[in-house]
Amino acid sequence: MILLQCSQLSKYFGSEKILSNVKMEIKNRERVALVGRNGAGKSTLLKIFSGEHTYDEGRLMIPKGVSMGYLAQDSGLDSDRSIWEEMLTVFEEIRTMEKELRKLEEKMAGGDEKVLADYDQLQQKFQQRGGFQYEADIRSILSGLNFAGFDYTTPVSSLSGGQKTRLALGKMLLSRPDLLILDEPTNHLDIDTLTWLENYLSSYDGAVLIVSHDRYFLDKVVDSVYELSFHQTKRFTGNYSRYLEEKAAMMDQEMKAFEKQQEEVKKMEDFIQRNLARASTSNRAKSRRKQLERMDKMDRPKDDDKSASFQFHIDRQSGNDVLMLDHVAVAYNDSPPLIQNISLDLSRGESVALIGPNGIGKSTLLKAITGRLKPAAGTIRYGSNVSIGYFDQEQTELTSNKTVLHELWDEYPQTNEKDIRTVLGNFLFSGDDVLKNVLDLSGGEKARLALAKLMMQKANLLVLDEPTNHLDLDSKEVLENALIDYPGTIIFVSHDRYFVNRMATRIAELTPDAATSYLGDYDYYVEKKAETAELARLAAEETEQKEESPPAAKSDFKRNKEKQREERQKQRRIEELEQFIEAEEEIAAGIEEDLCLPENFQDHEKSLELNEKLSESGQKIESWMEEWESLQE
Repeated sequence: MILLQCSQLSKYFGSEKILSNVKMEIKNRERVALVGRNGAGKSTLLKIFSGEHTYDEGRLMIPKGVSMGYLAQDSGLDSDRSIWEEMLTVFEEIRTMEKELRKLEEKMAGGDEKVLADYDQLQQKFQQRGGFQYEADIRSILSGLNFAGFDYTTPVSSLSGGQKTRLALGKMLLSRPDLLILDEPTNHLDIDTLTWLENYLSSYDGAVLIVSHDRYFLDKVVDSVYELSFHQTKRFTGNYSRYLEEKAAMMDQEMKAFEKQQEEVKKMEDFIQRNLARASTSNRAKSRRKQLERMDKMDRPKDDDKSASFQFHIDRQSGNDVLMLDHVAVAYNDSPPLIQNISLDLSRGESVALIGPNGIGKSTLLKAITGRLKPAAGTIRYGSNVSIGYFDQEQTELTSNKTVLHELWDEYPQTNEKDIRTVLGNFLFSGDDVLKNVLDLSGGEKARLALAKLMMQKANLLVLDEPTNHLDLDSKEVLENALIDYPGTIIFVSHDRYFVNRMATRIAELTPDAATSYLGDYDYYVEKKAETAELARLAAEETEQKEESPPAAKSDFKRNKEKQREERQKQRRIEELEQFIEAEEEIAAGIEEDLCLPENFQDHEKSLELNEKLSESGQKIESWMEEWESLQE
């Protein structure tokens, strides 16, 4: 089933063309990525689909009855309700039905046929809409989005911006629309939550349209890609990596065809020039000229290749020992430490990624390393000749009321304007762009300006806090290549697992009381974590067996037997509950059929008796389901 289809869609803002002849089709259960450079019009197209923006030309078709959910970038909730109350608003219809059922139950004692019929009909509808499980669904979504540790009575208004955005995503997922449109849903998500969201979207019953700059996420979730370039879309089958391969192959094929035609044109033009004036070959030359005029000439294949271009250099080399953290604790003001007992050493040339859940204190630790925050305990020492360059994800290092040009020039007044403009041009600030106020820049533009300032520092230790935030996929790749060639040392925080994979020579996992290092990239870290957990489990079992004396070993054998017996009992109980539930559902179905019989329907007492049995049956099923779910967990 086609959920959304558009053709020849065009959009203008004033005289500026944003979209032109856009074509797209999304079918049920498809996982579609919309990719393109920052400013290409991706968010505008999503807003047209959601109805927030109109379009000027073309056709957009969304079949009647298709439900759509749209989550814009950083669209956090603004509510005076608690977390739980806000999530319940998704199920207003179900909760209204639930209240109506209670009212009908009170009226059923009178034996009114219409009440009984209304109750039966409403109860079936209530069950079909998930009336018996919506609270469990809320808890599942909140847990997946890292709200499990929250008091659900917490007011939404007291949450941070990132938490509000995650909550808005949770509401959208609970509403389960036929087409889910997500604009940068991975912002403000830590790695564990990203993994959960990948699994959720992969098994989602409807279709999903995603704009994201997280390549790892796109590779895991999507099965087709629409590229928005030069105001138009082009479709590719497969995930993001497959799209890159297909695009490169297509560009290579088109360029070869163009070059072959250009070679043919040149030969024809040479022949015409050499033979047009000669009487014996004039007719042939004229024939070639007509052939050349009729030829459908190909345009040179074009790619949206406006890419940033930069490298990071250093003024001087540091010593071999670059950074030494010894039992460091960090905290804000007089609050308890976020993390403590952090010991970590960096050697020259290393690239270390700090990994940990949101709120653990990764950014706070970076601030302590750069001297912007004093450690609550422990010491931070630097090696010889170490100079620090810092990229702040909040862009607090930028001055809002300055122009782009003076933001950089004021830092380096001895550099002439031409060279400053050249640097800014390498970061895609050209012409009048350099006269924009920093306040008016987009998130991606601010990130590029901050990177330009960082490049000019020529520091030999780069401390990077989420450097890929707001960068499009192409700019991320340029940054990755620049940092890979960087001759200094790097310590960074990033939730972009593809970036971590390319950049990290070591992973440092932060917990509240320690930092554990893993030599390798993110995939190695995940593999090693699983392997370490399994080895620890086996070692614990072996140690327990060795430490027990022979009598204790016998006792341990009995305990193991007891555990096995309990496990078998639990499994038998699960199977027993499944049989009870299945049998009771058949009984309930039989009661519902009996209720529809005219002789029962017209007998008030009989109808009341059957409805009471149906209610008892529903309560049994619900009770058994709760026990079954508890045993499964």
